[in-house]
Amino acid sequence: MSSIIGLVKRVITAFNPPTSPPSAESRPLKFGVLGAAVIAPVAIISPARNHPETVVYAVAARDKARATTFAKKYGIEKAYGGPNGYQELIDDPEVDAIYNPLPNGLHFEWTMKALSAGKHVLLEKPSANTAEETRQMFELAEKKGLVLLEAFHYRFHPAVQRVKAIIDGKELGAIKHIDALLSIPKGFFNKNDIRFDFALGGGSLMDMGCYTLNIIRYLSSSDPTSVITAEHDLFIPASAPASFKPNVDRETTASLALLNDVTASFKVDLGVPFKYGIIPLMPKVSAVITLEGGKIELYNFIAPTIYHSITVTAKSADNKPKTRVEKVYTFTEGNMEGKGEVWWTTYRFQLEAFVDRIKGRTPQTWVEKEDSIANMHWIEQIYAKTGLGSRPKSEFVLSQ
Repeated sequence: MSSIIGLVKRVITAFNPPTSPPSAESRPLKFGVLGAAVIAPVAIISPARNHPETVVYAVAARDKARATTFAKKYGIEKAYGGPNGYQELIDDPEVDAIYNPLPNGLHFEWTMKALSAGKHVLLEKPSANTAEETRQMFELAEKKGLVLLEAFHYRFHPAVQRVKAIIDGKELGAIKHIDALLSIPKGFFNKNDIRFDFALGGGSLMDMGCYTLNIIRYLSSSDPTSVITAEHDLFIPASAPASFKPNVDRETTASLALLNDVTASFKVDLGVPFKYGIIPLMPKVSAVITLEGGKIELYNFIAPTIYHSITVTAKSADNKPKTRVEKVYTFTEGNMEGKGEVWWTTYRFQLEAFVDRIKGRTPQTWVEKEDSIANMHWIEQIYAKTGLGSRPKSEFVLSQ
């Protein structure tokens, strides 16, 4: 009973965190949000309210009325809109940092524009449509002395870091195989969702596969050496006309070779068909690591604050495996160093690191430039293997 009460309290507080008074020792960073995106309240607005050194100051949308409504709803001071809305927000001298949750195909253009204007950028993943675009963004950030972070928020939570600590500690020996799974039932996204728009960088590999590929690379501390197999099922809406030409992956599966004879596999699906055509299946969010001396199963690595479990099974000489289950909501619970409360979301942990880096402090962890470039490179390699190819390269060219 106490665990249920704890879960309810944790979830309620996570999505309705206490407001932190502004820091008297450090000027708050003012964020501007590009797009009145559905993810923005969870990813930046709510976490910023709980951080004493941040405030979401402005939002921009193509539709000024939408931006105004969004700003009023979330207590945001400035709203920009219309065809020049994004640029006007970027040019606002009060804005210190940009949160960019725009469609994947627009990440490169608007991140380059923001960096060019001297703004730090918290960039939603995947970072861009190509690895070369990712490289260019980070090179510009370095040239300008700015902070650019690809928002792999789950990496900042103690749960996934605890799993990596168990692996790196060699308690169960060397890794043999990693399998990652991320899927949701059909109907969760409608047919007009940007995730199904090729021109905007849509596809299951872009949207979900960036996570599964990333956690494989993170937990193994290595990049793939080759793509062994890669297959896809295309997105075809039920009401598609005969002239419809599918070019976006609804589902992608891949197997990878890594260093030291380690292998990995993953499956991602933006719309798992109903069982028997009528029964929706539960979402699946897991990573299973098989090692020489046992197995680790991490359930819900994307949103561990809501609930997660780390099941560690060790082989034994008497053929009676020993199993323990860990739940790590704070760094203290995982015998690690770091700030945070049990109700901090992955996004709140991420914001803490982002602000620390901007303020010249050392973040608890980080997603480095090389990491982001490599992740995008291997997404492209998997797309090449499936035959679909990379998403369209941006036509934007930064004027010198």
